[in-house]
Amino acid sequence: MLPGLSPGDLVLADTRALQRSAPEVGDIVVARHPFKSGVRLIKRVVAIESGRVRLSGDNPDESTDSRGLGLFQTPDLLARVLVRAR
Repeated sequence: MLPGLSPGDLVLADTRALQRSAPEVGDIVVARHPFKSGVRLIKRVVAIESGRVRLSGDNPDESTDSRGLGLFQTPDLLARVLVRAR
């Protein structure tokens, strides 16, 4: 997620935030990896298409995101990142 997040950054993510309001373009979210059980991704919401979400990493050359994984279903979004600490 460079430049938004750097290795070693800590994030505070609210697991109930997405229950209170739908994700919005620009949100940073925690999502389930669609093919690797137990793996979580931190990505930015870049588009919402027919109820599904396109996620992208801020460093596209190094990112595993919707370009390779496809669109994410909203139930696969686990939390909204609220705060970053270095």
